[in-house]
Amino acid sequence: MSVKLEVIDIEKEKDDNVIIGQANFSVFTVDDLYLNLLTTVPGIKIGVAMNEAAPKLVRVNSNDDRLGDLAAKNALKIGASHVFVIFIEKAFPINVLQTIKKVAGVCNIFVATANPVQVIVAETNLGRAVLGAVDGTSVNKIENEDGKKQRRELVKKLGYSL
Repeated sequence: MSVKLEVIDIEKEKDDNVIIGQANFSVFTVDDLYLNLLTTVPGIKIGVAMNEAAPKLVRVNSNDDRLGDLAAKNALKIGASHVFVIFIEKAFPINVLQTIKKVAGVCNIFVATANPVQVIVAETNLGRAVLGAVDGTSVNKIENEDGKKQRRELVKKLGYSL
């Protein structure tokens, strides 16, 4: 048996927030994710897509056509069964991650970010699996006092304070 590795570049606009994870029972979970997200942040825009093992298709629900199309297109590119892709606007991943984790079918979350994302996929004779995700670029230094000050100012600007 052999394993083929592939890097999937997630298609998104610069500031789009994407969350990628894995769950079971796709026929139900795609709508469950969508409905739970709708009640988490008033005015949130959502696109949820989830890959179904049988009949080998991407299921989609959204309240925004662009986000729904992006979620579906990226889920299809990943191609691994039971993987979900969520795009959100008017909220940050930190606002919705606990809600997503509490959905009964959710097994894990690989990434939640606005950074550029690559998904590492393994393919066998049975199918495809997500091994992990690359979230943004590599780090090359340790935060200094000026960096700490800038980070805390950004947190305040975003509406979160220490």
